[in-house]
Amino acid sequence: MQLIYEKSVQGRRAITLDPLDVPDASLPRELCREKAAELPEVAEIDVIRHFTNLSRRNFGVDSHFYPLGSCTMKYNPKIAEAVAALPGFGQLHPQLSSSEAYWPLCQGAFELLYETEKWLAEIAGMKQTCLQPIAGAHGELAGTLLIAAYHRERGHAHKDTILIPDSAHGTNPASAAIAGFKVVEVPSHEDGTMRLDSVKAAMTENIAGLMMTCPNTHGLFEPVVAEIAEYLHQHDALLYYDGANLNAIIGKARPGDLGFDVMHYNLHKTFATPHGMGGPGSGPVGVGERLEKFLPGPRVVKRGETFALEMPEKSIGRLSQFFGNFGMAVRAYAYMRHLGKDGLREVGENAVLNANYIFARLKDAYTPAFDLPFMHECIFTAAPEAKKGVRALDIAKALLDYGYHAPTVYFPLTVKESIMIEPTETESRETLDAFCDAMLEIAKKIETDPDSFHDAPTTTPVGRLDEVRAARQLNCACL
Repeated sequence: MQLIYEKSVQGRRAITLDPLDVPDASLPRELCREKAAELPEVAEIDVIRHFTNLSRRNFGVDSHFYPLGSCTMKYNPKIAEAVAALPGFGQLHPQLSSSEAYWPLCQGAFELLYETEKWLAEIAGMKQTCLQPIAGAHGELAGTLLIAAYHRERGHAHKDTILIPDSAHGTNPASAAIAGFKVVEVPSHEDGTMRLDSVKAAMTENIAGLMMTCPNTHGLFEPVVAEIAEYLHQHDALLYYDGANLNAIIGKARPGDLGFDVMHYNLHKTFATPHGMGGPGSGPVGVGERLEKFLPGPRVVKRGETFALEMPEKSIGRLSQFFGNFGMAVRAYAYMRHLGKDGLREVGENAVLNANYIFARLKDAYTPAFDLPFMHECIFTAAPEAKKGVRALDIAKALLDYGYHAPTVYFPLTVKESIMIEPTETESRETLDAFCDAMLEIAKKIETDPDSFHDAPTTTPVGRLDEVRAARQLNCACL
């Protein structure tokens, strides 16, 4: 693919502007160029074709199936984008909320924030939620800071340790450590779930809480989560819910009802906001009654028929400017109102159905990582294929030649040669069948021509990279 500068032809123009007919407002001489910028000289059609062709080389949920496990890369309805762009939301200056004198101008935005927090709390069985955290990991930090505030108020400074499953997302131990906790890993049972005995074995008087994902990162629902919650509460420890996989149980089970005390939601994974490319994200935090008074502030409260801001008396303070990424809250609110109670329940049903449909089609060709019903994602191990010279990475690269983004590989770390597939609730049966057909064709090719996988992908703009060299020499073109 040529750079647009390489298409430049001297004297060629896309458009010629009329002479400037407004008063000259020249910049200071020291800020002006000494000579004209050396921009490419191309026709308008050259510009359009250049950038259109570049866009076709990208993978995205609007153009391709994106089966990344644990990441929920799903298509999000454009109605949510349209609502977020409405002038009353998109053009409302955030500084208006800084002064009580301007609060009458913010009533619509305040009401949306208030209602969004109520809906999220109801969906998850929490007492209250707060929209300030601006990413999932930021929500984790908020949750662990709330756990710390709870124990600090009770005079339990010795509770300085958080338990985390060995299958957890990597941000869990990082967030706990940033909040000042020590981290102790709890091993999973061989069936991929957490056992109460393992929690008991790790329990000491220093344990402040346990962070769990349910369904967990193995794609499995934790069968004894209620018993774990009860045991932790007996030892004055709290249970944290990583909401990354909430789309698997939404409308079917509520974390608060399962015994969780605090959680974060991934609006950018479950509730119709962008995911990937560094944001913008949103990771609201929800709490049960034990932690309500510690929530970040200021909070939107309702006073009669109007809305105002208040700082909770024992708040852990402000975690982000204004109300986090406000546009993400607008998108989530539009999504929830659009689907309603029944529609949100269908999200969970279809997420689980799609994952198990893929599992049913592939389980005879690839080795399942676990022998339990999967939820929103299914995991296979390519360990048998690796013995034939084809690793999980090779299978992932081969899928690119079939026009599909690769699923997640080598995560979770608890599964050797892991291939984690999450179709999400938005994909059709036709898409899933085409993807499974490609995976089955790859499985057959592994038996007949395993060496060919080491060159994949061969049809993409960039071929197989030298990943070791790329990691060690970050500025090189490692083709």
